[in-house]
Amino acid sequence: MHDVTTLPAQAVRTGRLDLLPLRVEHAEEMAAVLSDPALHTFTGGTPDTAADLRARYRRVTAGSPDPAVSWLNWVIRLRAESCLTGYVQATVTGPVAEIAWVVGTPWQGRGIATEAARAVADRLARPPVHTLVAHIHPGHHASAAVATAAGLHPTDTRQDGEIRWTRPAPV
Repeated sequence: MHDVTTLPAQAVRTGRLDLLPLRVEHAEEMAAVLSDPALHTFTGGTPDTAADLRARYRRVTAGSPDPAVSWLNWVIRLRAESCLTGYVQATVTGPVAEIAWVVGTPWQGRGIATEAARAVADRLARPPVHTLVAHIHPGHHASAAVATAAGLHPTDTRQDGEIRWTRPAPV
């Protein structure tokens, strides 16, 4: 059986990217990566400071307080430029893994989110996970394209104004 709790300790390598398990030490560089207020157009809020991210990363890397829930978080490193460009994450609850991704503005439009999301989706799409889920704002066409490329499909279900996208795992 595939044990999702072992995933955070493992890096994922794709053609151009290294998905590295999140560490508190990533906060400084990630604060710069995520500093554009435009990244919050669909989600609300404002960019976090490095101190805010350090505190958040401490909580996240400590793991979920619920033993039935796994938090899997990776930063996205573009090997050719030797820099972080964003993150991809998954919350696994029983047979469902909810995935999300964010790529910093300077790196958007280069297929980085698609490559990272596809790698995580493919990695998680095996037992005990049976369904992948993402929630995407109906106006966020770039995220919808990433979800489509990762094999997810929109449903008629909405949650907090976002469309639920799903991908059943192969049997």
